[in-house]
Amino acid sequence: MATTNSNGTMSSVGKLGAFLLTFVLLMVATVLFLGAVDALPESKKGTGTELSNNVKETTTPESPVRVVAKNIGLDVAVVNPSSTNVAVLDQALESGAVRYPTSGLLGVNGTVLLFGHSSYLPVVYHQYYKAFNAIQNLKKGEIVSVYSATQEYRYAVSGVRVANATEDVVELSTNGKHLVLVTCDSFSKKTSRFVVTADFVGTYSLAN
Repeated sequence: MATTNSNGTMSSVGKLGAFLLTFVLLMVATVLFLGAVDALPESKKGTGTELSNNVKETTTPESPVRVVAKNIGLDVAVVNPSSTNVAVLDQALESGAVRYPTSGLLGVNGTVLLFGHSSYLPVVYHQYYKAFNAIQNLKKGEIVSVYSATQEYRYAVSGVRVANATEDVVELSTNGKHLVLVTCDSFSKKTSRFVVTADFVGTYSLAN
């Protein structure tokens, strides 16, 4: 409550209190008005989910054109046939690794399935027979990069196993972004396969 002096006028303390109260009420009214018209400035505080400067988020499906795993010296082209016909796929394997036509694409949720030949013979006349040599030597956490024409998609290895092609099913999850590499195991049965699974960790723009 404001106080008055002997002359009946408001004291300086009372005037200051009244001024502060009016100021606060005006500020509250201003904030409420700006909020109502969506004119408040956005906070600059990070959310913890921002990508670093060299990472680019993308939601556009892209076909893989190359797969690289530096830890095992893997660097081969990827072919994208449109048919699941065995003869078509076999012919595509003569150019390197192959993306199975019904598997996922880069940049969107799904599992990209790449398969290729492997051979440990001392003399190999066709280099595509060695496209996926040594993928079984990949270790958990190591990076496999799959390239589109404009982006690098990195995946961290989550597991390596031997699977029987006539019994085991390679799951192609559509929940999240994943990569599977499959090749023949020439050290075991003809029906056995090495299967490498990896999870998406980031997209990087290629330097111009």
